[in-house]
Amino acid sequence: MKYANNMALRTNTQNNALHLYLSQVAEALDREGHTMQDVVKAIRRAEIRPTPAALKEVVWKPLQEILYAKKSTTELTKQEIDPVYEAMNKWLGQEFHLHIPFPSDPDRITDSPLINTRTTQAV
Repeated sequence: MKYANNMALRTNTQNNALHLYLSQVAEALDREGHTMQDVVKAIRRAEIRPTPAALKEVVWKPLQEILYAKKSTTELTKQEIDPVYEAMNKWLGQEFHLHIPFPSDPDRITDSPLINTRTTQAV
């Protein structure tokens, strides 16, 4: 996956460092007796701005897993996208009074900043 503005993806060294860092954090938290429940409670107090990637991981993917038992968005069929969107849209309405129509304008979709270069479709 590449971003439309040709930003390079992370390097193997960065990827290895990320996973080493997460392992070190996990070990330190475990050593101090913390559970994932503690981490989840604490993260709820952190100020984290919504990003497309975060929303995909925290909202969209859990909904699709509940509905279709599929972990990756690449596994969804054409018929499964709308029900996941509808579930997310309903949740956004209930929690935040937001309704964002699902994009249907081909020009806007292809102008999306995140492009899947394998299929040249917006992800």
